[in-house]
Amino acid sequence: MIPVETGQTLQEHGAPVLDVFFQNGGVFSVTTRMNNGELVEVATVGLEGMLGASVFLGDLFGTGRTLRQVPNGDVPTLAVDHFVRESSTAGPFREIVARYVQANLLQVMQCTACNALHTVEQRCCRWLLQTHDRAASDDLQLKHEFLAIMLGVQRPTVTVVLGTLQRAGLIATKYGHIRVLDRVKLEQASCECHGTIRAQFERLGI
Repeated sequence: MIPVETGQTLQEHGAPVLDVFFQNGGVFSVTTRMNNGELVEVATVGLEGMLGASVFLGDLFGTGRTLRQVPNGDVPTLAVDHFVRESSTAGPFREIVARYVQANLLQVMQCTACNALHTVEQRCCRWLLQTHDRAASDDLQLKHEFLAIMLGVQRPTVTVVLGTLQRAGLIATKYGHIRVLDRVKLEQASCECHGTIRAQFERLGI
């Protein structure tokens, strides 16, 4: 178990993976950094998953920059050599890791389509729903700057979108916090991608 602060990076793109992480709660984001330094989220990871899943596929270097977005306690770790040994052996552990890697791939595919085809407001609702699923709380400790990174937009755009959702009674927002007020309406304002991702996770038993 290690303590992790909000915004702390656990794995860097291209850096050797020394440990994998099995979070008890909270929300982590796997991001891609562009040549101009901008970050954009490519996958969300909560208590259903792990950080460092690429090791299971034989890649011992970080894929994307992984950081904590929503806090919820310390994070269990496992040295990468122990993980490789255990996940290489046929059995329940290997099976559940394989299913999670598949679910994560499907999530990345759906989010890629979502980012290309849907409005910022729809994508914001989708991200809030994914985070709400994982956080086990209506109150999300989340700064506008982080949400802007997750959506690949500028901070003022996030402020405008959250203001729209707040006036509609879906959320309440103040500095560093977003509270979900009406989950049903948030789902209605989102695109189909949250439901698709959730259905895939349920199908795979994740």
